[in-house]
Amino acid sequence: MVRGYVPLLAIVAAIWGASYLFIKVAVDEVEPSAMMFFRLVLATAVLLPVLIWRLGARDAAGELRATGWKGFAIGFLNASFPFVLIAWGEKYVDSGVAAIANATVPIFVVLLALKFNPSERVHGVRLAGILVGLAGVGVLAGLHPEGGWYAVAGTLAIVVASLSYASANHFVQHNYGTTAPLVIASVSCATGALILLPFAIVQWPEQVPSWEAIGSIVALGVFGTAIALLFFYRLLKRYGAARASLVTYLLPPVALFYGAFILDESITLNAALGLVLILAGVALGSGAGTRLLRRGQNAEAEPEPATPPA
Repeated sequence: MVRGYVPLLAIVAAIWGASYLFIKVAVDEVEPSAMMFFRLVLATAVLLPVLIWRLGARDAAGELRATGWKGFAIGFLNASFPFVLIAWGEKYVDSGVAAIANATVPIFVVLLALKFNPSERVHGVRLAGILVGLAGVGVLAGLHPEGGWYAVAGTLAIVVASLSYASANHFVQHNYGTTAPLVIASVSCATGALILLPFAIVQWPEQVPSWEAIGSIVALGVFGTAIALLFFYRLLKRYGAARASLVTYLLPPVALFYGAFILDESITLNAALGLVLILAGVALGSGAGTRLLRRGQNAEAEPEPATPPA
């Protein structure tokens, strides 16, 4: 199991961790709405042919139509809204800080479960984990953050994006529990692009961006979204949701590595402490450690997560 699992996990973490770097490079020249519109169009251009190849044109069209108007809710919660928030946040914070803030998704999944699954009570260690994770958000934003209050706003915008991802997780589980993940990913990207189209027109670049910005957006759409999703769902199918979800823990350190060695970003004390607290909170609050120890049918029966962040 390890021979196949570890390389797949490393590939997904490496690609998604780099997404924050690509956003940081591109956002200096391309506004968030336009950037993420191009990203989603490129991802759709890759995912739809794969979906048609796997299901056939008729069945693929039927699956996409079956998502109905709620497909736009998926596109909003799981793509257009959080993508733009993350890109806007990275105008004011480093890529590594963005990855750490975005690692709060599992904490919000647990909190929202109190509303969507009232029978699932959070107490003891899991409650402590949630509080630790939220404290990590406070430490990450900092009382006197580098970059001033715009940096606080940028960090909090990315945390709101995490809340949106968590909402998408519950929305998909309640409405499309039996729908193939590739269909959900394709719908999310396609409808997300449509939602962003009018905003992208308003924020359309006044001049052709540099090759670094264009290359970053292409990498975001093709690799950071479409190809990473294909690898992730392969990981999910082979090894289950508990093991696949561990990529959450790898993204922040990978993004910090990219930011420090490629963008020459500094790793501040706020970022380091926030990283430790948030990941500890995710581990305790989501019960990931306990789930990982489950074997056989119990591990396979866990609900599949919606499209992850980045």
